Amino acid sequence: MLNTDHPFWQIIRTVPDFPKAGIDFYDITPLLRSHIDAVIDALLAALPEGLMDEVDCLGAVEARGFVFASMLAGRLAKGMILLRKPGKLPPPVANKAYALEYGKDTLEMQNNLPPERVLLVDDILATGGTLTTAYELCQSADHTVVGALVLLDLVDLHGEFPVPVYTVLKA
Repeated sequence: MLNTDHPFWQIIRTVPDFPKAGIDFYDITPLLRSHIDAVIDALLAALPEGLMDEVDCLGAVEARGFVFASMLAGRLAKGMILLRKPGKLPPPVANKAYALEYGKDTLEMQNNLPPERVLLVDDILATGGTLTTAYELCQSADHTVVGALVLLDLVDLHGEFPVPVYTVLKA
């Protein structure tokens, strides 16, 4: 399913056997280093027309989701909600533990924010644990998640997501 026709694939570096044997890691940092405008343009182009009219703010998922969400927020004049690792946000916070491909983690978000319509933003959708947790945290805080936007969707690693996922690349 790897669509190597997209010019981004010529820039993304594939690292075999990282972080463990049998895993191909897609290193998107070269895109961040010298192609960020093209990446943001492509992310915006992946969204259906009119969707951003329904979005109040972007849900930025730590850590590279912060990069994309902040650039998008600046272009679109939208706010952001941060979904962070524990201990990084001032209280009150809501948190949720989840399983990763290689272990466990926890996400937190401030839970005293007024309800908004949120578009989640992250770099890569792999097994879906982080993005699903971000979705569930937003829902528990009475936000309405209208979708998720990722640069790269590793479609064979995850099941259905509860809202539409918009992506630039699929592998």
